[in-house]
Amino acid sequence: RSEDIQWFRHSAPYINAHRGKTFVVMLPGDCINQPNLGNIIADIALLNSLGVKLVIVHGARSQIDTKLAAEEAPLMHKGLRVTRKEDMPAILETVGATRFQLEASFSNGLPSSPMHGAKIKVRGGNFVTAKPQGVIDGVDLQFTGCVRSVDAEGIRTILNDGAIVLLSPLGYSATGEVFNLNFADVAVEAALKLKADKLIAFNDDGPITDEHDVTYREMTLLKCEKFLVRQKGQKNTSNTFFSLKACHRACDGGVARAHVISANDDGALLQELYTRDGSGTMVYRDSYETIRRARLDDVMGMLNLIAPLEHEGILVKRSRELLEREIHCFTVMEKDGVIIGCAALYPFSDKESGELACMAV
Repeated sequence: RSEDIQWFRHSAPYINAHRGKTFVVMLPGDCINQPNLGNIIADIALLNSLGVKLVIVHGARSQIDTKLAAEEAPLMHKGLRVTRKEDMPAILETVGATRFQLEASFSNGLPSSPMHGAKIKVRGGNFVTAKPQGVIDGVDLQFTGCVRSVDAEGIRTILNDGAIVLLSPLGYSATGEVFNLNFADVAVEAALKLKADKLIAFNDDGPITDEHDVTYREMTLLKCEKFLVRQKGQKNTSNTFFSLKACHRACDGGVARAHVISANDDGALLQELYTRDGSGTMVYRDSYETIRRARLDDVMGMLNLIAPLEHEGILVKRSRELLEREIHCFTVMEKDGVIIGCAALYPFSDKESGELACMAV
């Protein structure tokens, strides 16, 4: 279909932009048992084939809750699990089973599946060094740990070999102990140590909206911080809150952009990364959308923008030479490196008024 061809053509700039970049993807345990997991895996495999370097960090909280609930209610303190020594065998078994499920999904190569011929290589290892959380407000979290360091060089070696790195929510100490970690902490620390280009968090809570039910498509770092402060005041424990919190930490630490996308919508990952408007919510610390004075290298983008309106007779025909000569009169709106709006202000000789012209969006 022609619309599919146009979509593919319009994705070309993003294919070129993302090739060779490093993305860290957060895949929570809640998403792993969902029907859409196969599509998510296929889309991640497609990113790998398009030259994106991928680190997948999976969670297993819901699976661990189910496993431990068969014995007794999980002990929680300030949103963290109190991991007792006797809980560790069950946690290791559950995390291992979740990891094996993902590795099996990446190995699917049936002719009837999108993974046919992909031959995805998935690698892991002892890349995360951990230390105990210790005692918080009088409660010993025991074998619940936090990230001490991430072996970025070891991960890069695997990424440069074209493989996907799969990290589990476990860390190892210098004394050979294993600690239960928060997978979001693992993802953020990995993104920071790798100087990743993006952090992507899958979320199954639905769109992120404000108090008026208006969906947030983009958030500056400051806007995200204010949103989290309001949500924290309501003692929010949703997946959305923790996903956005991870995105804020990553961007605040130097990652240029972070995305929260739906785990339920088929193709949400591809739509977010390979279309101009995306599908989820993006947190950014760089200049994603700006209004600024036009420059000479904007002329081709402006010509492409105004050409359809010139053909319809709505705008006066302007040549490239004329635009270059009058570029100082123009202001443009740029979104993700693409000119999406322009307008000219031609001052009259009295310099107290002027004519607004060549407005196009």
